[in-house]
Amino acid sequence: MVAAIAASTLLGTMALAGPAQASPNNNTVAKLTKAVTVKGVLKHLDKFQDIANANNGTRASGTPGYDASADYVVGLLKKAGYQVSRQQFDFAFYEEFGSSFAQVAPTATTYVDGVDYQLMDYSGAGVAQALVVPVDLALEPPRASTSGCEASDFAGVDVVGKIALVQRGTCAFGDKVANAEAAGAIGAIMMNQGNGTPEANADRYDLFAGTLGAPVGIPAVSVSYNTGAQFATTPGLTVRIEADTTSEIRSTENVIAQSKHGRTDNVVMAGAHLDSDPAGPGFNDNATGSAALLEVALQMAKVKPYNAVRFAWWGAEEAGLIGSQYYVDSLSEQQVADIALYLNFDMIGSPNYTFGVYDGDDSAQEGSGPGPEGSAQIEKVFEKFFASRKLPTVASDFTGRSDYGAFIDVNIPAGGLFTGAEGVKTAEEAALFGGVAGVAYDPCYHLACDSRTPVKDGADAAVYKSLGKKYKLHGNVNVFALDVNSDAVAASVITFAFDTSAVNGVPGKAPGKGKGKGKGKGHKHHHKHGHKHHWK
Repeated sequence: MVAAIAASTLLGTMALAGPAQASPNNNTVAKLTKAVTVKGVLKHLDKFQDIANANNGTRASGTPGYDASADYVVGLLKKAGYQVSRQQFDFAFYEEFGSSFAQVAPTATTYVDGVDYQLMDYSGAGVAQALVVPVDLALEPPRASTSGCEASDFAGVDVVGKIALVQRGTCAFGDKVANAEAAGAIGAIMMNQGNGTPEANADRYDLFAGTLGAPVGIPAVSVSYNTGAQFATTPGLTVRIEADTTSEIRSTENVIAQSKHGRTDNVVMAGAHLDSDPAGPGFNDNATGSAALLEVALQMAKVKPYNAVRFAWWGAEEAGLIGSQYYVDSLSEQQVADIALYLNFDMIGSPNYTFGVYDGDDSAQEGSGPGPEGSAQIEKVFEKFFASRKLPTVASDFTGRSDYGAFIDVNIPAGGLFTGAEGVKTAEEAALFGGVAGVAYDPCYHLACDSRTPVKDGADAAVYKSLGKKYKLHGNVNVFALDVNSDAVAASVITFAFDTSAVNGVPGKAPGKGKGKGKGKGHKHHHKHGHKHHWK
């Protein structure tokens, strides 16, 4: 087991229903995909929902619902015989319950959340009503703003007991708001920068969603450049910000389980984030990936792989990919080099799904470019699986929105599956996969209705009625997509458990042709560093 990971903590007594008896012969794609059933995966999925139901409707990291989810996973893995570790870490927890923003004077105006303003992530809670004070704004082109980046920006203005108006640009949002708070401001407004032109650089003019990165003690909202410029030129402007949030440092954990057999200098890693968004149970995002990975691990428990297999259930993904980044940062250079590849499974049962395979070779020529060397070969393994089922796939870009990011950053080959989030299904995709064009892949993404009872929990009844006519749904999960993708998880993991040669050139061994001897002699493979994506 990786030395940087904390030793396992002991579980209290809890009732755990074990899986169907795993077989040591589940060592081929055909055998393991037969053993991994959608019934078994749905059993875990429903357990995660039950945990959310018992814990205020959420399994977010830093909440009792997450802790209970981790206990459930750990209990089954230990019972199955895995080496299990629980890696603790602190992170910035944030949950928004509601907000309002209004101009009090000179003209009473109520602003609309999501249209006129957005509450910034990690905003402090409370009510701030006061005069607005512009701070070092750059309103004339090229608007190279450093507003609020230095404490000295506040030296010439009196923001004590007032609301600071600062401008995007140069430094992090959190630095600007923290400096405003330190100078005595009781609230902050972050206006967009307004650099470039509105036509070519709309993202620098429009309303934007921003994160402060860590808790602050004052309410903070973002507005468009034009709104901010209007505020800056309105004499006697007084506004009121109300924010109902929880923003604080909390503790959570990753769960790591490794096979007892297999060479530890060519480790195959597979991961899924275990946490939900604070808004709901995370039935699709990401109980689907967590449940499928768990069932694959349990059905592989007696297999003796040639390469050690390390399964990971990440914490605090929804807070900004914190758990996976913490794990990778904890590894030594040698431990990084000992990881052959990483497979990621996040949202693999979206109700209006596509079969997305991460685009390791950048064949779609969209977005972030190819993954590290070897990622294209991982993609081919998934494509071979779907071709064997006569099922279409689409290329899914490495956007940086899931836990593969930390692995790609240290040049570990990566791949995986994704069935779609808030994006809208096209007519072309509906022709390939069925479903409803013009509707999101997951209409309940990051909402309370990402649950076993979506309509009861606030989903659009008409949308789910139309999806229900096209597909068999289990709550907010497409049963067919989850069934197929669970087999794809199994196929990829067992393939690489015995042979990663296509990915990194390390010779493999066919099942039943001898036993893995742990760490091989004379074996060397290295990840070349320097391939970096600066995810935002």
